[in-house]
Amino acid sequence: MAGQEDRTTPPERYGARLAACREAVAERGLAGLMIGVGPDLRYLTGFAGEPMERLTLLIVPREGPVSFLVPRLEAQKASETPPVAGGQATVAPFEETENAGSRAAELLGRSIKGSVGLSDRLWAMHVLALQEALPGCRFERASTVMRELRQVKDEDEKRLLGLAAAAADRALDAIAAGPLVGRTEADVSREIRGRLLDEGHDTAEFAIVGSGPNGASPHHDAGERVIAAGEPVVFDIGGTLAGYASDITRTVWVAGDKDAAPEPEFTRVYELVREAQARATAAVRPGVTAEAVDAEARGTIAAAGYGDFFTHRLGHGIGLEVHEDPYMVAGNATPLRPGMAFSVEPGVYLPGRWGVRLENIVMCAAEPEGRTILNHSPLDLRRVRG
Repeated sequence: MAGQEDRTTPPERYGARLAACREAVAERGLAGLMIGVGPDLRYLTGFAGEPMERLTLLIVPREGPVSFLVPRLEAQKASETPPVAGGQATVAPFEETENAGSRAAELLGRSIKGSVGLSDRLWAMHVLALQEALPGCRFERASTVMRELRQVKDEDEKRLLGLAAAAADRALDAIAAGPLVGRTEADVSREIRGRLLDEGHDTAEFAIVGSGPNGASPHHDAGERVIAAGEPVVFDIGGTLAGYASDITRTVWVAGDKDAAPEPEFTRVYELVREAQARATAAVRPGVTAEAVDAEARGTIAAAGYGDFFTHRLGHGIGLEVHEDPYMVAGNATPLRPGMAFSVEPGVYLPGRWGVRLENIVMCAAEPEGRTILNHSPLDLRRVRG
């Protein structure tokens, strides 16, 4: 069961984030940012909310006060957020009959010119309303600012990502202990989701169970296939804890009560993927590019003749989103910095036969270590008897 670890973010942290955001807006020469419901808003304010037809916006101008535009029914929640309580922003509620786009333009400055960053998750209906209300502005993605702020985790984010990873480890290890034989993938997937919640997750976002040939599909949807002895199973599980994501993958061998042994090629591929995962992890350190870490794993697998069967990028950043910057993929020359967190998850997938994937969350750290591995579930091939 989950412990009683501190899962809060100090209120002053949000004030610091908002101040850094305003500095970045000025540095980029933007007129301001308009941040709708989504991870950017949660990062800056702690406000989760739900995307809906009523507009919610944090309006961050280059100059002037920061406003939190919300429908009247959300005003109380908005007033309790750290930036509002700390005086860094004010709540601007609007009524059901008001034009929210027009109200947003007034708060930003209706006569303002230049570029305004809109959060990537803002619905098209809201974007079109803002374009109509601010004809003198050019809109671009707010991620040009928010990416740089969010991809380097602060100390509280590191702590929460560590708690999420540890909880996912416990859930995965419990499932990998069995029993698995005779159960459907869907049944095991439901148990995984329950275990993630029992371990303190707020949400259980995904619970991939790919048995036998289904393991060759990296994003397989758990179905009614019955798990049998003498085959592998790929588990890829995760959710959120205090808003921060977990993501771990392990591949186990289901031996059954007769202790069926894996075929030699499976054992070779498993060790190959494990080597690729270890070499890519060891390559992580400040200044190394994201694509170089990907190349370390990809080169290892290609040299063994399985390059065509490693069909996805090595990994993705993780934080308030399970997939975010930085992406560990060819073409991404972003140098790693301490505080960047991402998955390292090489895989080999043989269609119609089976797949192998091993995934840990790794955080770039200062030298001499260069990295911190957040997941500690064993990477040895586990043989499940039941």
